[in-house]
Amino acid sequence: MTKLKNRWYGNIHKASKYLFIILFLNFVSIAVNGQKLKEFITDKKNYFLEKFEDSSGKANFLVYPTLAYTPETRTEMGLVSLFLFYANKNKQNRLSEINTFSFYTAEKQYGVWLDHAIYGEGEKWFFLGRGKFQYFPMKYYGIGIRAPEQGYAVVNNTNLQLRERVLRKIKENLFAGAEFDFQKIYNIGFTKIDPVGYDYPSGYKGASNIGLGMGLVYDNRKNVMNVREGLFAELAFLNYPASLGSSHSFRSTQFDLRYFRKGIKPGDVIALQGSALLNKGDVPFNQMAMMGGESMMRGYYIGRFRDKNILASQAEYRFLPFAFSKRWGAAAFVSTATVAPTANALLSTQFKMAGGLGARYLIFKSKDIFVRFDVAFTGEGNGYYFFIGEAF
Repeated sequence: MTKLKNRWYGNIHKASKYLFIILFLNFVSIAVNGQKLKEFITDKKNYFLEKFEDSSGKANFLVYPTLAYTPETRTEMGLVSLFLFYANKNKQNRLSEINTFSFYTAEKQYGVWLDHAIYGEGEKWFFLGRGKFQYFPMKYYGIGIRAPEQGYAVVNNTNLQLRERVLRKIKENLFAGAEFDFQKIYNIGFTKIDPVGYDYPSGYKGASNIGLGMGLVYDNRKNVMNVREGLFAELAFLNYPASLGSSHSFRSTQFDLRYFRKGIKPGDVIALQGSALLNKGDVPFNQMAMMGGESMMRGYYIGRFRDKNILASQAEYRFLPFAFSKRWGAAAFVSTATVAPTANALLSTQFKMAGGLGARYLIFKSKDIFVRFDVAFTGEGNGYYFFIGEAF
């Protein structure tokens, strides 16, 4: 056991060292003037980059620390393990990824996430899902698009989620299959409020819900972490009935459409996304449609606005990489969204806006995967995000 721990910590230290050295050498190579020194630094940078990648179908495994600042967490320290592979080491298959993320924040939040998008040989099967366990005190502003920024409650809670899609290819790029979702929130406590007469939401004493349903997915993307061309569309129906042991009975319909095409110059990408989540029934506050987070409506605190239904869209222009660089790039993005109590009310309510800029660095050249650092702006403040892979 001791040897295993030592090897694990050694891999973390090694990967962290390489990542830091690569970024440091890039900044130095930009700043220095001496040609020989510049060539020396470039040679060393390329040496360390070889530690991250190869051009064969072999898998890549990387463990690295993260330091970030988001509206939800303030300063956040984390540890990511990223596993990239092709089924049977065959590069004709789509790139699969398994990503785990553990974190601790200045708000004393902590947790572990596991995300995966796995394609089988010949893409006959597609597994797409997420597992999440976290203690995550969060701000609760109320329900609706007009929820005020001031006077929010802080909700202490522990939550667990297991979401899985098991899909079978029925035509080229078209998959259909079953979907499963389990969500539980417990140890809930509302603080920083006057409990007398407070309008508590559904689920404020806890909720445990199991959903089963069907999903239809069209996906001709080749690299889910950095799509250059392609189309992704998902339509999912989930039912959370009391007969399955759910504490709240409701139905959920989710639609997600993403389109990617080449930009003006080689390497540029235009990325578009539209999504909707429509709920009907007794929806607990933790499973309502929420605006904000690191993907859609970056810059807003996740759940800053929530209701039973949401309609959202975003556009992003990516320079991957710049024409004058082999690894550095950038992105500019804008998004809009609204929430409402009914689906019919979505188009007649106020829409919120967000936008921002980001830097990109090509960390896996053979697999075309970038590190991103985004700065997002809203009418209520800014958000900062650091991840491997694009937001969508």
